[in-house]
Amino acid sequence: MKTRKNELDVDFIGGVGPLTKDEEKRISDFIKSRKANQKMTYQKTSRKLTTKKRVTA
Repeated sequence: MKTRKNELDVDFIGGVGPLTKDEEKRISDFIKSRKANQKMTYQKTSRKLTTKKRVTA
């Protein structure tokens, strides 16, 4: 079977004009907060591996 690919003829995604300064700042703040949240969850999940001690009987 052939796979079908449709090309999109799009010049702008979203609105008609460029982003305003307020919109740019809101997007930037959102990205910064997501990165901070990802770092926090990574720090919580990453723990040192403990090695088991061998016990001789």
